[in-house]
Amino acid sequence: MPLMNLGDDFPNFTVDTTEGRITFHDFLGDHWGVLFSHPGDYTPVCTTELAEVANLIPEFTRRDVKVIALSCDYVTTHKGWIADIKSYACYMRNEWPYPLIADPNRDIAIQLGMLDPVAKDRCGIPVTCRAVFIIGPDKKLKLALLYPATTGRNFAEILRVIDSLQLTACKRVATPANWQPGEKCMILPSIGEEEAVKLFPKGIERIEMPSGKHYMRYTPHPD
Repeated sequence: MPLMNLGDDFPNFTVDTTEGRITFHDFLGDHWGVLFSHPGDYTPVCTTELAEVANLIPEFTRRDVKVIALSCDYVTTHKGWIADIKSYACYMRNEWPYPLIADPNRDIAIQLGMLDPVAKDRCGIPVTCRAVFIIGPDKKLKLALLYPATTGRNFAEILRVIDSLQLTACKRVATPANWQPGEKCMILPSIGEEEAVKLFPKGIERIEMPSGKHYMRYTPHPD
């Protein structure tokens, strides 16, 4: 499958998971979604990532985001691995908070273009890279990240990106480098001065540039 573009409809599929057989779009409903992939069960970096996400579930829930993971092994293996992840995470609840997709034949990994060209399992078969897909309530792809199998993800950054995506989906602003929720935002270049004054009553901070072009405009975080 060709690499998806931002704004494309995210593929729908029916898969086996640790919570039974699900159809992906039905699982998402009208929520935001995060799908993140893992090279394999009982692997060290994946264990740290799944543990981190388990402890961050309240943060995802607060943002109306449903989380689902994928690994290239079977449901039975996933369920055994979860016990190790819970131990590592010091996760005390009985129920695991999000499903893990079983993809032993790499069907979904191939469909979504997630295979790592370098990393292979003990049988020499390519495994998935550490992909992250953020899907909007409209079932369209909002963000895609591909990490090599050797590099664990920063889930604080993924939460920050979700905050930016959700803000900019409903407000005509952009978020600058290293932005955090509540901080000032940037006014889109497509918005003229007269319209900007009406749209942003909290005020506009203009940064003078050597070029003389007036494109660096900040405004306080919109309500």
